[in-house]
Amino acid sequence: MATHPSFSQFTANLHPQVPADRTVSGEHWRISPITDSLVRLEWSDDGIFEDRPTQVVLNRDLGGDVHADIRRTGGGVRIETPALLLDYDGRPFSKEGLSIVVKGVPGSQFNTWHYGERGGGNLLGTARTLDEVDGDTPLGDGILSRDGWAVLDDSASNVLDDAATVGGEDNPFGTWPVPRVDDPGRVDLYVFAYGLRFLEAIRDWHRLTGPTPLLPRWALGNWWSRFYRYDQDGYLNLMDRFRAEGLPFTVAVIDMDWHLTDADPKYGSGWTGYTWNRDLFPDPTRLLADLHDRGMRVTLNEHPRDGIRAFEEEYPAVARAMGVDPESGEPVAFDPSSPRFLDAYLDMHHRMAADGVDFWWIDWQQGGVTRQRGLDPLWMLNHVHWLDSLDEAGKEGSGRWPMTFSRFAGPGSHRYPIGFSGDTIVSWRSLEFQPRFTATAANIGYDWWSHDIGGHMLGRRDDELEARWYQFGVFSPINRLHSSSSPFSGKEPWNFPEPVRHAMAGALRLRQRLLPYLHTMNYRTAFRARPLVEPMYWQDPGIGEAYDYPNEYRFGSELVVAPVVRPRDPVSRLARTDLWLPQGEWFDFFDGRRYRAPRPGGRRLAAWRGIERIPAFAKAGGIVPLQTLDGPDALNSTDNPRLLRVLAFPGDGSFTLHEDDGEWTHVRQGRAALTDLRQEWGDDAVVFTVGAVRGDAAAVPEVRDWAVAFRGVGDAPGAVTATVDGAPVDCVAEYDEATLTLSVTVRAVPRSAVLRVEASGLRAADDPATEDCRRVLMDAQMPNLTKDVTFSMIAEQGAAALAGLRALDMQAGAPHADLAESHMPESVIAALEEILLRSRS
Repeated sequence: MATHPSFSQFTANLHPQVPADRTVSGEHWRISPITDSLVRLEWSDDGIFEDRPTQVVLNRDLGGDVHADIRRTGGGVRIETPALLLDYDGRPFSKEGLSIVVKGVPGSQFNTWHYGERGGGNLLGTARTLDEVDGDTPLGDGILSRDGWAVLDDSASNVLDDAATVGGEDNPFGTWPVPRVDDPGRVDLYVFAYGLRFLEAIRDWHRLTGPTPLLPRWALGNWWSRFYRYDQDGYLNLMDRFRAEGLPFTVAVIDMDWHLTDADPKYGSGWTGYTWNRDLFPDPTRLLADLHDRGMRVTLNEHPRDGIRAFEEEYPAVARAMGVDPESGEPVAFDPSSPRFLDAYLDMHHRMAADGVDFWWIDWQQGGVTRQRGLDPLWMLNHVHWLDSLDEAGKEGSGRWPMTFSRFAGPGSHRYPIGFSGDTIVSWRSLEFQPRFTATAANIGYDWWSHDIGGHMLGRRDDELEARWYQFGVFSPINRLHSSSSPFSGKEPWNFPEPVRHAMAGALRLRQRLLPYLHTMNYRTAFRARPLVEPMYWQDPGIGEAYDYPNEYRFGSELVVAPVVRPRDPVSRLARTDLWLPQGEWFDFFDGRRYRAPRPGGRRLAAWRGIERIPAFAKAGGIVPLQTLDGPDALNSTDNPRLLRVLAFPGDGSFTLHEDDGEWTHVRQGRAALTDLRQEWGDDAVVFTVGAVRGDAAAVPEVRDWAVAFRGVGDAPGAVTATVDGAPVDCVAEYDEATLTLSVTVRAVPRSAVLRVEASGLRAADDPATEDCRRVLMDAQMPNLTKDVTFSMIAEQGAAALAGLRALDMQAGAPHADLAESHMPESVIAALEEILLRSRS
């Protein structure tokens, strides 16, 4: 049997025991303040308490000071910290005898938790799967609540133990999940009493349960996935068509038809398989190499339920490892409770991956029962595949990166990214639910959801729906296109008419261009517990409007996004999205138009967008680094680019670009390249600075071309200059009126140098509201005479025209009245209203 060092080391770096001076106990109970706001509550009929890590909770000593006043009260205890007041009577836990009052929860009359209560203010978490969901599905609880408290029940989790044997088998993994003592009266709860300090609660959640691992940069591009019976030439031809069309993809997902699926009925179903179907893929090694040559990483789908059967090429080796005579044909059953089986199972995967499989898609759908009490097979698959991938990636020169692609298996699953959310129905209802589902999952720390973008199955053909789903995919954690094997469900953009095709292609290209920004946010997720997609209320917990738009979310540190999830209005030909902007100034990410939200409560807004884009806003001072797709070799590239284009929105701001060389063995040593970007807006000039690369400078090109794109600005009336380490250099300035963008390009800047771009007299652009209104009217499906009258009113009165537009009545008897509608269409008025009011204070 092999040894698995990561498994044995897994608990070595953990701190599962609360320091003794932070616990108070009785004969059957123990209470442990872990932080001022996090308390562990244990009851045990036999008086035995658990100090080992569990499947969910890894660390209970989070360091730092705990300011707890602990007083015995008869047989119970009273504990007060700056955040909470706990009262307990020392008897079996009950709602009458155990309560916690959470301090500092303004406006809530439910800030007291009594044992056994769930509460109505929980902001929810996520669900195991969206399989066959058409619309929404019930979500489990998260650790955040508008009442100020939430409870994690860890009573049923297995504990992680350094077990030499498991079920009579030698255990080569060292660490193994084992059941707790069978005590139906055992209770193990964690009460999160953080009030509305959501960011602090999430940070401590990750300290308690473990961090979200850093993903490889290539995982953040576009994934091509389809449940379809491809053959080798057909699949490669499709990838070449994508390249010829200028459509970037970084991950190739080959669904289950890569393996034999027509097994003899005596072996059971064909869903499980580990043998390449050589009728379809005659040379798998060549296929994988060809995909790598095209700049793509590869994952294969597997359904491990049926184990390894006699028709598989790997059967003899696995059978011998399990002590089964290969000549017997006896199947090797899937048994995740057996160390011996999992050892043979992982060795099989090592052999199969040697030809170029970068990671596995573990598609477990068969429930939560194993031969071991309380051990969920999905959790075990996620756990062992993740730790095994750590071992493989840790081998010098392996070129691998630890990653799993599987389903959610309960709290703590964020340690095993990436998550596959399941087979959704193709419908507007499904699309409408996915942004909320994605953002809300952050409340249980689950950040890297991968949805079937475009929907998996059934439904009906709707070109607009597919384009909008693509656009959501750009601004979602993982953008994996997917569909069923139906000949009518292919998501290739050329299957769709214009302008939908153009919108789809633009979405895929934008996602690839966003890689520098996405990878920096990837570091933020792994090291600061701040996900790429986070709910709006995390940063504004005291503002009611922040809770009212669950389909809107922050997309990293610089952007707010509200995907279009409803069909367009037939008259305006625009789709409406209701959203909320926090207090401050915001700029449309695509065209630089300024939106003001001057009041402390922010601003509610109905945004109207055509098929080409969705509502996405950059904060004032926002900085978003992008890469270009110039040249066929650059299309699928996930190398750190030589040319970087940085979008800079008006206002003071800073951003630290994170890059690495893509080698996990280097990244785990803390080697990363950091580039500080800063913009300062003064009365006379705007200065943008690109700092010298810090850290592992060798990870980035020796020289770079920088294009600093000031978006949302007027054409600069003054000089534009650039210096490198203080010496003047040539620069090229170009202005794009459509996007209000001044681009300044400086070439061949050494990575060790400081670039300074200065634009004198630069200001935020005047609002081109009149022209934007003209464009809305141009596309509106309404009488031209009404358009003429409307546009004249807007040109003369500006925003003051809105009241008159609603009262506009083309009276009968007026010239050409038969060619006009009686009243202006409300959807067109609303779209004009957004434009005319967006920049008003």
